[in-house]
Amino acid sequence: MTTSETNSIDEAKLGAFVGQAVTDMGAAISGLLLYIGDRLGLYKAMAGAGPVTAAQLAARTGTAERYVREWLGNQAAGGYVSYDPVAGTFELPAEQAMVVANEDSPVFLPGAFEVIASCYTDHERFVEAFRTGAGVGWHEHDDRLFSGVHRFFRPGYAAHLVNSWLPALDGVVGKLRIGASVADVGCGLGASTIIMAQAFGRSTFLGADSHEGSVISARKAAEEAGVAQRTRFETASAKDFPGSGYDLVCMFDCLHDMGDPVGAARHARRALAPDGTLLLVEPMAGDSVEDNLNPVGRVYYGLSTVICTPGSLDQEVALGLGAQAGQQQLGEVLREAGFSRVRLATQTPFNLILEARP
Repeated sequence: MTTSETNSIDEAKLGAFVGQAVTDMGAAISGLLLYIGDRLGLYKAMAGAGPVTAAQLAARTGTAERYVREWLGNQAAGGYVSYDPVAGTFELPAEQAMVVANEDSPVFLPGAFEVIASCYTDHERFVEAFRTGAGVGWHEHDDRLFSGVHRFFRPGYAAHLVNSWLPALDGVVGKLRIGASVADVGCGLGASTIIMAQAFGRSTFLGADSHEGSVISARKAAEEAGVAQRTRFETASAKDFPGSGYDLVCMFDCLHDMGDPVGAARHARRALAPDGTLLLVEPMAGDSVEDNLNPVGRVYYGLSTVICTPGSLDQEVALGLGAQAGQQQLGEVLREAGFSRVRLATQTPFNLILEARP
Protein backbone atom coordinates (compact mmCIF):
# COMPACT_ATOMS: atom_id res chain seq x y z
CA MET A 1 0.00 0.00 0.00
CA THR A 2 1.41 3.40 -1.00
CA THR A 3 1.72 6.37 1.35
CA SER A 4 -1.05 8.22 -0.51
CA GLU A 5 -3.36 5.22 -0.13
CA THR A 6 -2.57 5.03 3.58
CA ASN A 7 -3.25 8.72 4.04
CA SER A 8 -6.64 8.38 2.29
CA ILE A 9 -7.86 5.76 4.78
CA ASP A 10 -10.62 6.90 7.13
CA GLU A 11 -9.49 5.34 10.41
CA ALA A 12 -12.97 5.44 11.92
CA LYS A 13 -14.46 3.61 8.93
CA LEU A 14 -11.59 1.14 8.96
CA GLY A 15 -12.10 0.42 12.64
CA ALA A 16 -15.83 0.00 12.19
CA PHE A 17 -15.36 -2.44 9.33
CA VAL A 18 -12.74 -4.45 11.20
CA GLY A 19 -15.27 -4.67 14.02
CA GLN A 20 -17.92 -5.89 11.57
CA ALA A 21 -15.54 -8.49 10.14
CA VAL A 22 -14.65 -9.74 13.63
CA THR A 23 -18.35 -9.97 14.44
CA ASP A 24 -18.85 -12.03 11.27
CA MET A 25 -15.85 -14.17 12.22
CA GLY A 26 -17.52 -14.92 15.53
CA ALA A 27 -20.81 -15.65 13.77
CA ALA A 28 -19.12 -18.01 11.31
CA ILE A 29 -17.48 -20.21 13.94
CA SER A 30 -20.50 -19.92 16.24
CA GLY A 31 -22.70 -21.21 13.42
CA LEU A 32 -20.68 -24.41 13.51
CA LEU A 33 -21.11 -24.62 17.27
CA LEU A 34 -24.85 -24.02 16.93
CA TYR A 35 -24.98 -26.94 14.51
CA ILE A 36 -23.04 -29.10 16.97
CA GLY A 37 -25.33 -28.07 19.81
CA ASP A 38 -28.35 -28.97 17.72
CA ARG A 39 -26.88 -32.34 16.72
CA LEU A 40 -26.01 -33.27 20.30
CA GLY A 41 -29.27 -32.08 21.84
CA LEU A 42 -27.53 -29.51 24.04
CA TYR A 43 -30.13 -26.81 23.44
CA LYS A 44 -33.05 -29.17 24.00
CA ALA A 45 -31.48 -30.34 27.26
CA MET A 46 -31.18 -26.73 28.45
CA ALA A 47 -34.68 -25.65 27.38
CA GLY A 48 -36.81 -25.14 30.47
CA ALA A 49 -34.14 -26.65 32.71
CA GLY A 50 -33.11 -23.45 34.48
CA PRO A 51 -29.48 -22.76 35.42
CA VAL A 52 -27.06 -25.65 34.76
CA THR A 53 -23.34 -26.20 35.05
CA ALA A 54 -21.22 -27.57 32.24
CA ALA A 55 -20.89 -30.84 34.14
CA GLN A 56 -24.66 -31.16 34.56
CA LEU A 57 -25.33 -30.48 30.90
CA ALA A 58 -22.66 -32.95 29.85
CA ALA A 59 -24.17 -35.63 32.10
CA ARG A 60 -27.66 -35.03 30.69
CA THR A 61 -26.52 -35.28 27.07
CA GLY A 62 -23.86 -37.96 27.29
CA THR A 63 -21.11 -35.58 26.22
CA ALA A 64 -17.68 -34.62 27.57
CA GLU A 65 -17.71 -31.84 30.15
CA ARG A 66 -14.52 -30.17 28.90
CA TYR A 67 -15.98 -29.68 25.42
CA VAL A 68 -19.33 -28.57 26.79
CA ARG A 69 -17.64 -25.99 29.04
CA GLU A 70 -15.94 -24.40 26.05
CA TRP A 71 -19.14 -24.55 23.99
CA LEU A 72 -21.08 -22.80 26.75
CA GLY A 73 -18.48 -20.05 26.90
CA ASN A 74 -19.02 -19.38 23.21
CA GLN A 75 -22.79 -19.44 23.64
CA ALA A 76 -22.64 -16.98 26.54
CA ALA A 77 -20.33 -14.64 24.62
CA GLY A 78 -22.81 -14.61 21.76
CA GLY A 79 -25.86 -14.00 23.93
CA TYR A 80 -27.40 -17.37 23.17
CA VAL A 81 -27.28 -18.37 26.83
CA SER A 82 -26.98 -16.29 30.00
CA TYR A 83 -24.18 -16.79 32.53
CA ASP A 84 -24.18 -16.35 36.30
CA PRO A 85 -20.53 -15.79 37.33
CA VAL A 86 -21.27 -16.25 41.03
CA ALA A 87 -22.95 -19.64 40.66
CA GLY A 88 -20.96 -20.64 37.57
CA THR A 89 -24.17 -21.67 35.78
CA PHE A 90 -25.59 -21.17 32.31
CA GLU A 91 -29.24 -20.83 31.30
CA LEU A 92 -31.08 -20.89 27.98
CA PRO A 93 -33.72 -18.11 28.10
CA ALA A 94 -37.21 -19.00 26.89
CA GLU A 95 -36.92 -16.63 23.93
CA GLN A 96 -33.69 -18.21 22.72
CA ALA A 97 -35.19 -21.66 23.24
CA MET A 98 -37.89 -20.83 20.70
CA VAL A 99 -35.18 -20.22 18.11
CA VAL A 100 -32.74 -23.05 18.83
CA ALA A 101 -34.57 -25.77 20.81
CA ASN A 102 -38.27 -25.90 19.91
CA GLU A 103 -38.74 -27.55 16.51
CA ASP A 104 -42.44 -26.60 16.53
CA SER A 105 -41.67 -22.90 16.95
CA PRO A 106 -42.28 -20.73 13.86
CA VAL A 107 -38.86 -19.14 14.43
CA PHE A 108 -36.85 -22.38 14.84
CA LEU A 109 -33.63 -21.86 12.83
CA PRO A 110 -31.12 -24.72 13.31
CA GLY A 111 -32.24 -26.20 9.99
CA ALA A 112 -30.69 -23.19 8.27
CA PHE A 113 -27.39 -23.86 10.02
CA GLU A 114 -27.59 -27.49 8.89
CA VAL A 115 -27.96 -26.20 5.32
CA ILE A 116 -24.94 -23.95 5.76
CA ALA A 117 -22.91 -26.84 7.19
CA SER A 118 -23.65 -28.82 4.04
CA CYS A 119 -22.45 -25.91 1.91
CA TYR A 120 -19.06 -25.79 3.64
CA THR A 121 -18.65 -29.48 2.85
CA ASP A 122 -19.41 -28.76 -0.83
CA HIS A 123 -17.13 -25.74 -1.10
CA GLU A 124 -14.79 -27.28 -3.70
CA ARG A 125 -17.74 -27.72 -6.08
CA PHE A 126 -18.62 -24.05 -5.70
CA VAL A 127 -15.05 -22.87 -6.30
CA GLU A 128 -14.96 -24.87 -9.52
CA ALA A 129 -18.41 -23.62 -10.54
CA PHE A 130 -17.25 -20.01 -10.11
CA ARG A 131 -14.33 -20.73 -12.44
CA THR A 132 -16.26 -22.59 -15.12
CA GLY A 133 -19.78 -21.18 -14.89
CA ALA A 134 -21.16 -24.71 -14.68
CA GLY A 135 -24.08 -25.62 -12.48
CA VAL A 136 -24.20 -27.80 -9.37
CA GLY A 137 -27.19 -30.13 -9.31
CA TRP A 138 -29.38 -30.53 -6.25
CA HIS A 139 -28.45 -34.22 -6.15
CA GLU A 140 -24.74 -33.35 -5.99
CA HIS A 141 -24.94 -31.67 -2.58
CA ASP A 142 -24.09 -33.09 0.81
CA ASP A 143 -27.14 -34.91 2.21
CA ARG A 144 -27.52 -32.44 5.06
CA LEU A 145 -28.84 -29.95 2.53
CA PHE A 146 -32.04 -31.98 2.11
CA SER A 147 -32.75 -32.49 5.81
CA GLY A 148 -31.66 -28.94 6.63
CA VAL A 149 -33.98 -27.36 4.05
CA HIS A 150 -36.82 -29.48 5.45
CA ARG A 151 -36.14 -28.39 9.03
CA PHE A 152 -35.64 -24.76 8.01
CA PHE A 153 -38.88 -24.34 6.07
CA ARG A 154 -41.23 -26.72 7.90
CA PRO A 155 -41.77 -24.50 10.99
CA GLY A 156 -42.82 -21.57 8.80
CA TYR A 157 -45.12 -23.75 6.75
CA ALA A 158 -46.65 -25.20 9.92
CA ALA A 159 -47.25 -21.72 11.32
CA HIS A 160 -48.53 -19.96 8.21
CA LEU A 161 -49.66 -22.30 5.43
CA VAL A 162 -53.07 -23.35 6.77
CA ASN A 163 -53.68 -20.35 9.04
CA SER A 164 -52.62 -17.54 6.73
CA TRP A 165 -51.40 -18.37 3.23
CA LEU A 166 -54.25 -20.57 2.00
CA PRO A 167 -56.95 -18.28 3.48
CA ALA A 168 -55.36 -15.38 1.60
CA LEU A 169 -56.24 -17.10 -1.70
CA ASP A 170 -59.64 -16.46 -3.27
CA GLY A 171 -62.00 -19.36 -2.56
CA VAL A 172 -59.31 -22.01 -2.11
CA VAL A 173 -60.00 -23.00 1.50
CA GLY A 174 -63.66 -23.68 0.68
CA LYS A 175 -62.62 -26.07 -2.09
CA LEU A 176 -60.14 -27.82 0.19
CA ARG A 177 -62.77 -28.37 2.87
CA ILE A 178 -65.20 -29.91 0.39
CA GLY A 179 -62.55 -32.00 -1.34
CA ALA A 180 -59.99 -30.62 -3.76
CA SER A 181 -57.23 -32.08 -5.90
CA VAL A 182 -53.83 -30.57 -5.08
CA ALA A 183 -50.35 -30.87 -6.59
CA ASP A 184 -47.36 -29.80 -4.49
CA VAL A 185 -44.51 -29.33 -6.96
CA GLY A 186 -40.94 -29.42 -5.66
CA CYS A 187 -42.24 -30.97 -2.45
CA GLY A 188 -38.87 -32.05 -1.07
CA LEU A 189 -39.32 -34.25 1.99
CA GLY A 190 -43.05 -33.59 1.93
CA ALA A 191 -43.53 -31.12 4.81
CA SER A 192 -45.93 -28.80 2.97
CA THR A 193 -47.87 -31.67 1.40
CA ILE A 194 -48.37 -33.41 4.73
CA ILE A 195 -49.36 -30.22 6.56
CA MET A 196 -52.12 -29.60 4.00
CA ALA A 197 -53.25 -33.23 4.04
CA GLN A 198 -53.55 -33.18 7.82
CA ALA A 199 -55.65 -30.02 7.69
CA PHE A 200 -58.03 -31.00 4.87
CA GLY A 201 -59.22 -34.57 5.24
CA ARG A 202 -61.44 -34.60 2.16
CA SER A 203 -58.78 -33.47 -0.31
CA THR A 204 -56.16 -35.51 -2.16
CA PHE A 205 -52.55 -34.51 -2.68
CA LEU A 206 -49.75 -35.25 -5.12
CA GLY A 207 -46.22 -34.38 -4.08
CA ALA A 208 -43.73 -34.23 -6.93
CA ASP A 209 -39.98 -33.72 -6.74
CA SER A 210 -37.09 -34.44 -9.10
CA HIS A 211 -34.91 -35.82 -6.27
CA GLU A 212 -35.75 -39.48 -5.77
CA GLY A 213 -34.25 -39.68 -2.29
CA SER A 214 -36.51 -36.88 -1.10
CA VAL A 215 -39.57 -38.59 -2.58
CA ILE A 216 -38.77 -41.82 -0.74
CA SER A 217 -38.43 -39.89 2.52
CA ALA A 218 -41.70 -38.04 1.86
CA ARG A 219 -43.58 -41.30 1.41
CA LYS A 220 -42.27 -42.55 4.74
CA ALA A 221 -43.19 -39.28 6.46
CA ALA A 222 -46.73 -39.45 5.08
CA GLU A 223 -47.11 -42.96 6.48
CA GLU A 224 -45.92 -41.80 9.88
CA ALA A 225 -48.29 -38.81 9.78
CA GLY A 226 -51.26 -41.02 8.93
CA VAL A 227 -52.08 -39.34 5.61
CA ALA A 228 -50.64 -41.86 3.14
CA GLN A 229 -54.09 -42.87 1.86
CA ARG A 230 -54.73 -39.34 0.56
CA THR A 231 -51.22 -38.48 -0.58
CA ARG A 232 -48.91 -39.88 -3.20
CA PHE A 233 -45.39 -38.84 -4.02
CA GLU A 234 -43.81 -39.16 -7.45
CA THR A 235 -40.34 -38.51 -8.79
CA ALA A 236 -41.01 -35.95 -11.50
CA SER A 237 -39.79 -32.56 -12.60
CA ALA A 238 -41.85 -29.40 -12.46
CA LYS A 239 -42.27 -29.60 -16.23
CA ASP A 240 -43.67 -33.14 -16.34
CA PHE A 241 -45.42 -33.88 -13.04
CA PRO A 242 -48.49 -36.05 -13.74
CA GLY A 243 -52.18 -35.25 -13.60
CA SER A 244 -54.54 -32.49 -14.64
CA GLY A 245 -57.63 -30.69 -13.44
CA TYR A 246 -56.00 -29.67 -10.17
CA ASP A 247 -57.88 -27.17 -8.04
CA LEU A 248 -54.59 -26.01 -6.53
CA VAL A 249 -50.98 -26.29 -7.61
CA CYS A 250 -48.38 -25.20 -5.06
CA MET A 251 -44.72 -24.33 -5.45
CA PHE A 252 -42.98 -23.66 -2.14
CA ASP A 253 -39.58 -21.97 -2.26
CA CYS A 254 -38.57 -23.79 -5.43
CA LEU A 255 -39.53 -21.93 -8.64
CA HIS A 256 -36.38 -19.80 -8.51
CA ASP A 257 -34.29 -23.02 -8.31
CA MET A 258 -35.58 -24.27 -11.65
CA GLY A 259 -33.63 -23.97 -14.86
CA ASP A 260 -36.80 -23.13 -16.80
CA PRO A 261 -39.19 -21.42 -14.38
CA VAL A 262 -41.37 -20.21 -17.24
CA GLY A 263 -41.71 -23.76 -18.55
CA ALA A 264 -42.47 -25.04 -15.04
CA ALA A 265 -45.13 -22.39 -14.48
CA ARG A 266 -46.60 -23.09 -17.93
CA HIS A 267 -46.94 -26.79 -17.11
CA ALA A 268 -48.59 -25.88 -13.80
CA ARG A 269 -51.10 -23.65 -15.62
CA ARG A 270 -51.98 -26.46 -18.04
CA ALA A 271 -52.39 -28.88 -15.13
CA LEU A 272 -54.89 -26.61 -13.37
CA ALA A 273 -58.65 -26.81 -13.67
CA PRO A 274 -60.14 -23.78 -15.51
CA ASP A 275 -60.91 -22.13 -12.16
CA GLY A 276 -57.79 -23.46 -10.43
CA THR A 277 -55.15 -21.52 -8.51
CA LEU A 278 -51.37 -21.51 -8.40
CA LEU A 279 -49.92 -20.78 -4.96
CA LEU A 280 -46.34 -19.56 -5.33
CA VAL A 281 -44.26 -19.10 -2.18
CA GLU A 282 -40.86 -17.53 -2.76
CA PRO A 283 -38.12 -16.01 -0.58
CA MET A 284 -38.80 -12.45 0.56
CA ALA A 285 -37.14 -10.01 -1.81
CA GLY A 286 -37.57 -6.54 -3.21
CA ASP A 287 -37.35 -5.80 -6.90
CA SER A 288 -33.84 -4.32 -6.87
CA VAL A 289 -30.51 -5.03 -5.21
CA GLU A 290 -30.80 -1.95 -3.02
CA ASP A 291 -34.13 -3.23 -1.69
CA ASN A 292 -32.43 -6.41 -0.47
CA LEU A 293 -29.43 -4.96 1.36
CA ASN A 294 -30.63 -6.15 4.75
CA PRO A 295 -30.04 -9.19 7.01
CA VAL A 296 -32.66 -11.38 5.31
CA GLY A 297 -31.39 -10.41 1.87
CA ARG A 298 -27.84 -11.18 2.95
CA VAL A 299 -28.85 -14.69 3.98
CA TYR A 300 -30.81 -15.34 0.81
CA TYR A 301 -28.14 -13.94 -1.53
CA GLY A 302 -25.64 -16.21 0.23
CA LEU A 303 -27.79 -19.32 -0.10
CA SER A 304 -28.65 -18.39 -3.67
CA THR A 305 -24.97 -18.16 -4.56
CA VAL A 306 -24.22 -21.74 -3.55
CA ILE A 307 -27.56 -23.57 -3.83
CA CYS A 308 -30.28 -21.89 -5.90
CA THR A 309 -28.35 -20.34 -8.78
CA PRO A 310 -26.00 -23.34 -9.26
CA GLY A 311 -29.02 -25.65 -9.20
CA SER A 312 -30.76 -23.67 -11.92
CA LEU A 313 -27.60 -23.48 -14.04
CA ASP A 314 -27.37 -27.28 -13.95
CA GLN A 315 -30.75 -27.65 -15.71
CA GLU A 316 -32.03 -27.02 -19.22
CA VAL A 317 -32.53 -23.34 -20.13
CA ALA A 318 -30.42 -22.47 -17.02
CA LEU A 319 -32.11 -19.12 -16.41
CA GLY A 320 -30.48 -18.67 -13.00
CA LEU A 321 -33.36 -16.64 -11.57
CA GLY A 322 -31.88 -16.65 -8.06
CA ALA A 323 -33.52 -16.50 -4.66
CA GLN A 324 -33.84 -12.70 -4.68
CA ALA A 325 -35.93 -12.37 -7.83
CA GLY A 326 -38.63 -10.15 -6.28
CA GLN A 327 -42.32 -9.79 -6.98
CA GLN A 328 -41.97 -7.94 -10.30
CA GLN A 329 -39.70 -10.53 -11.92
CA LEU A 330 -41.74 -13.43 -10.53
CA GLY A 331 -44.87 -11.82 -11.95
CA GLU A 332 -43.22 -11.54 -15.35
CA VAL A 333 -42.36 -15.25 -15.27
CA LEU A 334 -45.95 -16.17 -14.41
CA ARG A 335 -47.48 -13.93 -17.06
CA GLU A 336 -45.09 -15.27 -19.70
CA ALA A 337 -46.27 -18.74 -18.69
CA GLY A 338 -49.85 -17.74 -19.49
CA PHE A 339 -51.31 -16.63 -16.16
CA SER A 340 -53.57 -13.63 -16.61
CA ARG A 341 -54.06 -12.68 -12.96
CA VAL A 342 -51.14 -12.45 -10.54
CA ARG A 343 -51.25 -10.77 -7.15
CA LEU A 344 -49.39 -10.65 -3.85
CA ALA A 345 -51.70 -12.53 -1.50
CA THR A 346 -49.71 -12.00 1.70
CA GLN A 347 -46.15 -12.05 3.01
CA THR A 348 -43.93 -12.81 6.00
CA PRO A 349 -40.44 -11.53 6.89
CA PHE A 350 -39.06 -14.56 5.00
CA ASN A 351 -41.54 -15.15 2.17
CA LEU A 352 -43.61 -13.63 -0.63
CA ILE A 353 -46.90 -15.45 -1.24
CA LEU A 354 -48.30 -14.96 -4.76
CA GLU A 355 -51.63 -16.09 -6.18
CA ALA A 356 -51.87 -16.75 -9.94
CA ARG A 357 -54.93 -17.63 -11.99
CA PRO A 358 -55.17 -18.82 -15.62
